[in-house]
Amino acid sequence: MIESILSKDELTREDLVMLLQADAEQRNIIYKKAAQVKEQYVGRKVYFRGLIEMSNVCSKNCFYCGIRSGNTSPKRYSLTDDEIVDVAKFAWENKYGSLAIQTGEVDTKEFVLRVERLLDKIHRATNSELGITLSMGEQTEETYRRWFEHGASRYLLRIETSNRNLYYKLHPNDKHHSFEQRIECLHSLRRAGYQVGTGVMIGLPFQTIGDLADDLMWLRNMDIDMVGMGPYVEHPDTPLWQYRNQLLPLEERFNLGIKMIALLRIIMKDINIAAPTALQAIDPLGREKGIKVGANVVMPNITPGTYRNDYKLYDNKPCMDDAADDCKNCLEARIHLTGDEVGYGEQGNSMHYRKRQMPNV
Repeated sequence: MIESILSKDELTREDLVMLLQADAEQRNIIYKKAAQVKEQYVGRKVYFRGLIEMSNVCSKNCFYCGIRSGNTSPKRYSLTDDEIVDVAKFAWENKYGSLAIQTGEVDTKEFVLRVERLLDKIHRATNSELGITLSMGEQTEETYRRWFEHGASRYLLRIETSNRNLYYKLHPNDKHHSFEQRIECLHSLRRAGYQVGTGVMIGLPFQTIGDLADDLMWLRNMDIDMVGMGPYVEHPDTPLWQYRNQLLPLEERFNLGIKMIALLRIIMKDINIAAPTALQAIDPLGREKGIKVGANVVMPNITPGTYRNDYKLYDNKPCMDDAADDCKNCLEARIHLTGDEVGYGEQGNSMHYRKRQMPNV
């Protein structure tokens, strides 16, 4: 039954619901198929994105997030330009190929201008050889265009769930947390020229298997270029903490996360898929397992160590105390264990994006 579903050219929502409910033996058939698709369409290379957690200052108050504006526990910080350029040079000198710069959501004129200048500084310091992913939330289309013109090439804006009703159970229902605005920003990013990324959380309170199947269908229908998604890990300083007793056990959330990566690889064969740290927060070998079933991007944390503890989006975040060199060496060893290789010195841009830009190539 599983084999016949996986042999179809295009999977339906009903197919995805069935596959997401696969038992341990059936899961292995899905994983084998996903690994074959990955090797055929994107190869056995894994690309590094050196992760810089630039600031934990955020204007949003999302109910699942440890750096939400309403949480008074974290010490708020913002890296200096010099600190960011220094770690960008580390990534360049160690042939990471790319950076991912992540912040809480801020949309002031000062912030927009600072990011422009920062992009210029990074490119000057690294000979414009690093691919740069930004993850800085909802901005105007003009802002997205300005940042693109200053050398950002990828943008990650996670939707967290494609179910509008569930979205409003995870966010305050006010003008600052609009489901429609979030989706419109993804369209703005596409128009601005970015490789567009998004993602969802898996195993949320109130979430069903049908919701996850819909998420996969939505990602395909949106024609997304890159995805970062992983299991929901609860944080004690958030409103959703009160529902922790209603959650699936961590192991089940982990298995669903791995299945989602595998199924996404099967239905979106040539996109970039990240193996998120949330997998490793549950299983010590989590990221390796994600790579084996379809992920081809990992994000070594190169944020200066003194700041990392204040950028905890969820509890039990791994690699909090690793130096950048240690993190690189650890991930390299983990990737080699999977049989893949690190694409050193390569930006690892989305093949899906490239084919859309040059459909006849």
